[in-house]
This record gives sequence, structure tokens and C-alpha cells, in this order.
Amino acid sequence: MTAAAAILLLASGAAAGSAGDGWRLMWSDEFDGPAIDRSKWDFDVDCWGGGNDERQCYTDKAANAAIEDGRLVITARRERTRGPAFPLSQRGDAAKAQATATKDYSSARLVTRGRAAWTYGKIEVRAKLPQGQGTWPAIWMLPERPIYGPWAASGEIDILEAVNLGVRCESCAGGIENRILGTLHFGGAWPNNKHKGDETALPAPLDGFHVFGIVWEKGKIVWTVDGQPYATRVASEWSTSGAGDPAAPFDRPFHLILNLAIGGGLAEGRGVKGVDESGYPKIMEIDWVRVWQCGDDAISDCSAIGHRGR
Repeated sequence: MTAAAAILLLASGAAAGSAGDGWRLMWSDEFDGPAIDRSKWDFDVDCWGGGNDERQCYTDKAANAAIEDGRLVITARRERTRGPAFPLSQRGDAAKAQATATKDYSSARLVTRGRAAWTYGKIEVRAKLPQGQGTWPAIWMLPERPIYGPWAASGEIDILEAVNLGVRCESCAGGIENRILGTLHFGGAWPNNKHKGDETALPAPLDGFHVFGIVWEKGKIVWTVDGQPYATRVASEWSTSGAGDPAAPFDRPFHLILNLAIGGGLAEGRGVKGVDESGYPKIMEIDWVRVWQCGDDAISDCSAIGHRGR
């Protein structure tokens, strides 16, 4: 284990526990305290729109993210909100550091960056997703450090994305949007980035809690919903301009992100298009987040275990 990985694991404050079949629970948040645990989560605060023309400002206000009845509740509100125009990673530029922007919605984006990051393991999140045209909840991961270069050369792992759930969809079962997506981003720095992904129907009920996860080993990532695999990517399907190792860029520590975006290219380009301004606030609820590994450190290849942990 590297020194950096050890520091991140210790910072998480997690006690290891057994999940069966060799998995050890290395980090979790059950959201059973009175407030968001800032030793585990930081907030991204900006109105950048994620580079996707999303319509929200992310804040660290309790109105947008709070613990309620043992759950993390991320709330998107339709309200004019002003904040930094660029994400923290771009504010080394003096002009960008001073720039502000105003958006029509507010929401929250929680990250474990600087608190906890992992290389390989099983990651699961039990969550209930919002519905409506323009909603874009996501559970995903970014590299703790961009070792192989700027996005997407160092990779991105999208555990769960859903857009426009519950909206009319002629090609969907039951005539309403019920699909979830699991995707990898890789390749070179934008605009030479690439991606591969799959989608599947979210099991009923659409408005209930489901467990979204990945089993991530060296050279292979499996996506699951409610413990059932629905997509697999292997190293021959991805690459990075920053290294020749076939496992790269998905062989380094990644941190976790939970957010609820409004609008943006993916959401507004699907469904009935655009953003439905009715029905706000929109809420994403997270019951728990759990990270298992098959070793005693934050960098353990679990290829011998696969997805037998459920």
C-alpha cells in the first residue's frame, strides 16, 4: 500500500468488517448522525455546470444537502443562485477565481476527495432517485490525482446515472423512462476522450430504493443493480493516452461523488427534451454507502473474488 493510500484509508475512519466470501468492509457511511460527516465528505461549490451546460449551482447549504431520518437527502431547488463560475480545480487562474455565475437551480455535490479513495473493490450505494424531465442524479468516481493527464485521460467511472426517470418514453417498458446507465470515460484529454457504457431497466418500483454498485478489479469492472450484474467492461475495451499499461487508467485511487444535476446535454437531449420546471424541489435520497475490499489496504486486486460478495 502506498503512503497516500494509507493516509486516505485512515482518514476515512472506517472499521473493517466482513461481508462474506472474503470481502471486508473498509469504509461506509450509514448517515445515522445528526449532520453530514465532514471527515468523510467535502462539497463542490460552484455554478460551472459540470462542463455539460447543467443549470444548477452546487452549494454546501443544508437546504441542498442534509441528514434526515437516517438518510442523506440531496435537494435540487428551483431558485436563482449565485456562486463561483468555475470549479475549484480551475481557480488557480486569477480571473477564474474571481468570476461568478448565476443559475436558475441550486443543488449539492458531495465528494470523498481528500478524505477517502480506493483502487479496486466493491462499491455499493442504496438510493432512491428523483423523477422528471431534466433530472440527472449520479453516483460516480474520479481519480484522486490525474496521473495520466486531464479528463478523460485519467478516467471516470460512472456507477449510476439516470435522466428523466418517469417521463414518457415510447421505447421503454411501460411507456415511461426507466433506464439507468453505467459508463466509463477514458482515452485522451478532451476533445480526444472516449466512452463505453451500457444501460438497463431499473427494477420496479421506480420510486423505491435500489442498490447501485460496481465490482472493480484489475482489468475488469462489473456494474450491478440490486446485486445483479448487468454490464461488464474489460481492459481491452479501454485505454489512456497517458500510459501503455492495459489496466490504466483504472488502476489508481478514485474518490466517490454523489450529486443531483438539473439539465445539461444528456438530460435535455433525451426524453421530451429540455427541463420541466414544475414539481420542485426534486430529491435524491441515499440510505447508505459501503466500500468493500478483499485485502487489508486501499489498493487490493479482488480479481479472485469477482462479484461473489452478494
